[in-house]
Formats: sequence, C-alpha cells, structure tokens
Amino acid sequence: MIEVKVPELAESITEGTISQWLIKVGDKVEKGDNLVELETDKVNIEVSAENDGVIKELLKEPGDNVEVGEIIAYLGGGESSSSQSKDQQANKTEQAEAKKEETESPEEAKSDQESKAHAAPEANQQSENGRTVASPSARKLARELGVDLNEVHTKDPLGRVRPDDVKAHADQSGQKEAPKQEKKQEKQEKQENKQSQANEGKPVERVKMSRRRQTIAKRLVEVQHTAAMLTTFNEVDMTAIMELRKRRKDKFLEDNDVKLGFMSFFTKAVVGALKKYPRLNAEIQDTDIVLKKFYDIGIAVGAEEGLVVPVVRDADKLSFAGIEQEIGNLAKKARDNKLKLDELQGGSFTITNGGIFGSMLSTPILNAPQVGILGMHKIQWRPMAIDQERMENRPMMYIALSYDHRIVDGGEAVSFLAKIKELLEDPEQLLLEG
Repeated sequence: MIEVKVPELAESITEGTISQWLIKVGDKVEKGDNLVELETDKVNIEVSAENDGVIKELLKEPGDNVEVGEIIAYLGGGESSSSQSKDQQANKTEQAEAKKEETESPEEAKSDQESKAHAAPEANQQSENGRTVASPSARKLARELGVDLNEVHTKDPLGRVRPDDVKAHADQSGQKEAPKQEKKQEKQEKQENKQSQANEGKPVERVKMSRRRQTIAKRLVEVQHTAAMLTTFNEVDMTAIMELRKRRKDKFLEDNDVKLGFMSFFTKAVVGALKKYPRLNAEIQDTDIVLKKFYDIGIAVGAEEGLVVPVVRDADKLSFAGIEQEIGNLAKKARDNKLKLDELQGGSFTITNGGIFGSMLSTPILNAPQVGILGMHKIQWRPMAIDQERMENRPMMYIALSYDHRIVDGGEAVSFLAKIKELLEDPEQLLLEG
C-alpha cells in the first residue's frame, strides 16, 4: 500500500482543511492526477498523486483538518495479484466483522472473543503493511475524537481495535484536562442557554466558518492588539483623472488591450509617496525597522471565501498598462480561486477600494506586518468652493490612510496622504514621480 500524505505547502503553512475529494475509493489514478483539494489559510491547493494505482481507502473526510506529512489516503499500486487478493480478503473480513459487531449481543461478543483466543495466540496489533487493525466503526470514531489508532491498546486477543477501545483511550487521555474543560464547557453552556432563551422560537442558521475566514478574523484581531493603529483622512478632486481617462480610454484600450482604470493612477501615486516617505514602506522586526527598497503593492480583492490581497510586484517598474493588466489577472485568479501562495506573500504596502461597494468613508485595518494601508472610496459629486466667489460641482473621493504609529509619526502620515492627493490631482506628475 502506498501512503498519500499532505505535502509541504509553504514555509508559513503547516496545516489545511479537506475541502473536497476529487476521487473515490476504487478509482484508478495515474501519477500527476489531482486527488484532493486542501483549503489553507490563504489559497486552495490541489494534491496530486505521486504514483499510479487504485484508491484503496480515504482516511479523512471533507471538513477534517490535516497537517503537513499526515497520511490522508492509501493507494494500491505496484503489488502482486496475491497481495491485492489478501488486501481484498482482509477488507471483506473487516467489513463482515464490523457488521457482526453491530448485531451481536455482549454475551455473543464475549464468547466469540474467547473462541478466537483458544483458536489463535495473541496476535500483533499491526498488520503486515504496518497499519493498525481496526474496525470501520472504530476508525470513524477515532477520526471524530482525534485519537491516533497506533496509541490505542485493545483487549481483543487478535489485536483488533474496537470502538470501546477508542472510547477508553480518549477518556483516559482527557482525564488531566477534564476539570478545566468541564468549567469551560459549563460556562459556554450557560452562555448558550441564555442566548437560546433569548432566541427561542426564532429561526436561526448555524454555518461553520471556513478556514480562510477563521484566519482573516484571527489576523484582523491580532493586528489591532499588536499595532498602534491610527487613521488619517483627506479628499481628492478626481476631475483631472476623469478627464484624462475620458480623452485616452479608447486609444489606451486599442494599444494595450486593457481598460484604463483608477487603480493604476492610485498605485503610481502610492509608489511616488512611498519614495518620499519610506517609513510607510517598512515593517517592524523585533527592535529593528526594516525599510524596504522595493515596491510590491498589495491590492485587496473580495473573493467568495473572503478578502485576499494579491501582490503587484515591482509596481514602480510597470507602466500604467502593465499595472492594469497585472491587477486584472490577479483579480480573475482570486475570483476563480486560482491564486498561488507566492502571489499573496511579501507585499510592502496595501491599497483597498471600498468604493466599488459604495463606501463613502472607512478606516481600513493594517495588513500585518505592513505598517500602512490606503483606503479608496466612492466618487461622489459635491459642490466645492473654487475660490471665495465661485462654486462648482466636482467628483470628489475621500481617501484614508491607516498606519502603525509605532514607527510612523502623525505628521509623516498626513504628509504622505497629502502627497497622494497632490499626485492624483495633477496626474502628469505620476510620469515623473510614480
């Protein structure tokens, strides 16, 4: 039997969740065929077969958490027909005994064990292929309780692990933490009882959070606990950019096969401002400030499973068309759940656009370990004072900068945002400073 293990995912990822099996028991697979889809903290990854063979057993079910190196399935391949026959016979025997377990009385089971004890000496608990011998019901219970079958001791004379053995092992392992868990459970039950009483008779739906949503929630809370986060605001007159886009959009699309959007202007403006105020393109490592001499700009994208932040690499070296193409490609991959891990790692600053959802103003949360994030918002026509005598309707956008006050001072943050405003209201400068 060939073990199918969870491969190395990435340096910072040590576990994942079974999203879905792409095969079933009995399927014939070839080397390179995708077997299972794993959901990690950042992206979904498909695990492929490293050998040809037939799927013999799936040890995990969708929703189960698995760690790197953990065995999740067994593949039969490269074995003689006699070995395969033995495995098939063993499976049949295992299923028959499992069925018998469910129907026979305790007295019959005891009699059966005694007869087996007389018929054969005490057997090794490990089968020929090194796997623990256990009934299907025992394996299922072990998965539910998080019990390692190799650590379970059984009273069965043939060494076969049964559900009672798994329960006994789980009870014994949990004795030390039982008082603490009981108190925690009691407290939780009281809270749930109060909540259920308040909601009694009202329709509710309980939905389990996906791994990615759990990670997003955890990181957002962590950054607010670890960073001294503040937000400063400004507003931008978008007249010049909108007029430029109106004049150049058709020619730009014809020459570059991509539309001229707002994100390329904002990305260029951010790069120009970061060059002047480098502490916003940094991170804190212990007692050091790491100033980054590159400009990898993260662009927040809303996907079905939650917000992801793919990174536009070396944005300072890209043209407007290059930025628009890269953002378009990354956004499509995010929507199709095809982003790779290296496309999500290593950004130095982030831009998020709540305006596409209609947001007028917000306070974006830092994307740790970065120390700055720019929030864009909806463009709204508002009457603006041109001078003391004239008023005009102008397309205005509020912009917000959240920053880590541990290394970025307030004056520096305000000046950074003012620089972005200056570059956007005079977009010709972006060719020189962006």
